[in-house]
Amino acid sequence: MPLGRELPQLLKQRLFHKGRKFDFEVNRLRLPNKSEGEWECIRHPGGALAVPVTPEGKLVLVRQYRFAVQGRILEFPAGTLEHNEDPLETVQREIQEETGYSAQKWHKLGEFFLAPGYSDEIIYAFLAQDLEKLETPPAQDADEDIETVLLTPEELEKAILEGEPVDAKSISSFFLARPFLV
Repeated sequence: MPLGRELPQLLKQRLFHKGRKFDFEVNRLRLPNKSEGEWECIRHPGGALAVPVTPEGKLVLVRQYRFAVQGRILEFPAGTLEHNEDPLETVQREIQEETGYSAQKWHKLGEFFLAPGYSDEIIYAFLAQDLEKLETPPAQDADEDIETVLLTPEELEKAILEGEPVDAKSISSFFLARPFLV
């Protein structure tokens, strides 16, 4: 079991909804400490994220419209894992679609839960180096509203500390990548 999992006992599944990107369930559970109750959970296949760095040391991010927060958020390129897809394959595809770059060198930074209070989603973070701009990038998904943004590590850190909308997976991955950034 990855990341220290300890399964509860399923007593009853009350609600289940299969969505396009994730599933939602409400279950009656007995936890390892013997406590019983109903809990809601988003079941997610996981996501992969790239911290792309240009040869000049700039970070490649996207400013993306997110309907759930009704606004634009600064993020590193990322995407949801397809069924049985390796996280590296996911992020190699996403970096091309979202930024128009490809990377020749990849380094796994780590993995972490995104919001364990209500979801089992794991983010697999990678450092992407030796970037090359693609002559003809793949088409973005129809629902994506994305602007590519280049920032120095110092500029990104300042944006985070000043409260610019930056998502948690990008902040976490930035700090995992920080020791590798010159």
